[in-house]
Amino acid sequence: MSHLFPTYQRWEIEPDKAEGTIIYGKDGQRYLDFTSGIGVCNLGHRPEAVELAVKKQLELFWHVSNLFPQSIQEAAAKKLAEETGLDCVFFANSGAEANEAAIKLARKATGRGKIITFMQSFHGRTFAGMAATGQEKIKQGFGRMLETFIHLPFNDLESLKAEIDKDTAAVMLEIIQGEGGIHVVTNEFIKEAASLCAENGVLLIIDEIQTGVGRTGKPFAFQHFGIEPDIITVAKGLGNGFPIGAAIGKAELAEFFGPGSHGSTFGGNPISTSAALAVMEAIFNAGFLEEASAKGELLFDLLHKSVGGLDIVKEIRGLGLMAGIELNVEAQPILAELRKSGLIALSAGEKVVRLLPPLNVTREEVEEAVSLMKSTLSNYKVTV
Repeated sequence: MSHLFPTYQRWEIEPDKAEGTIIYGKDGQRYLDFTSGIGVCNLGHRPEAVELAVKKQLELFWHVSNLFPQSIQEAAAKKLAEETGLDCVFFANSGAEANEAAIKLARKATGRGKIITFMQSFHGRTFAGMAATGQEKIKQGFGRMLETFIHLPFNDLESLKAEIDKDTAAVMLEIIQGEGGIHVVTNEFIKEAASLCAENGVLLIIDEIQTGVGRTGKPFAFQHFGIEPDIITVAKGLGNGFPIGAAIGKAELAEFFGPGSHGSTFGGNPISTSAALAVMEAIFNAGFLEEASAKGELLFDLLHKSVGGLDIVKEIRGLGLMAGIELNVEAQPILAELRKSGLIALSAGEKVVRLLPPLNVTREEVEEAVSLMKSTLSNYKVTV
């Protein structure tokens, strides 16, 4: 028997080694990894620049606590501030922790209690993150939720106008609802939401846990829409596999996160921050992002041409290198068939296949993945 709690429905593949976009299983098979560790390995497995940065830091020190000033933290925070247009950074260990920090900061800074989030959203599995999430299945069995959160229909402007009031501390949303099915915010909704927040003294929190660090072809997904959030949360792709998250906010919020107001023993660990800095130096340059954006366009073009017309496919949606293929059947059997063919993908809800390849995936690998997707979907026998 396993001595692990059965919190994960594990696949049949045990990795032996991995490099770039490829995982080699202990079964001797080669697998094209279009999960990136659930949107984490944006530079693929074991990128040289990140590996070298971590090795260098390992030879200096691994952990000293946040009682010490650390130049590597300051450098990573400065890079995040520059790329987001914000000012101050709190380092955590994960996306859920980053969202917890954002929620606490919003309530303390505004003195208000209510936070508006959206149906189908996902903001983590801690108690506040779970309560913020707009999916009932995440909350089942855990009893009464925190009453801080109100969940509205995504992209429904009239609902937001009716709900936002003097007790609203923040509106918290994802630009693309990753776990909720790859639903993209509309231009009209996000711009009006930003305006409503500004008019009512409400903070706008953008959860970029899955969409940040180049995933959509820009440093952060909110930058496609010309808005200015008050707080951004980021994790996953920031460390390329090393545990790190961050809440990034405007300068005027700094006074509300003074000594003793929030903390994390391991947050901003020097190993993780050295990895994050190497990741950002690789991804946050125009040439890299242009190439990633072009490969995203290729992915969607090939998906529409190859599988868009199949009866089994309902809709293809997403942005950059974040794609969702909504099916007319359950996704899990399809994912199992894809793994047999050598392609590893994810679900995003019951009927959506999610593709999250590394940002430096090759064009040939994109073509191979779509070919495997076409073969699997075309040959899948729907049973009634």
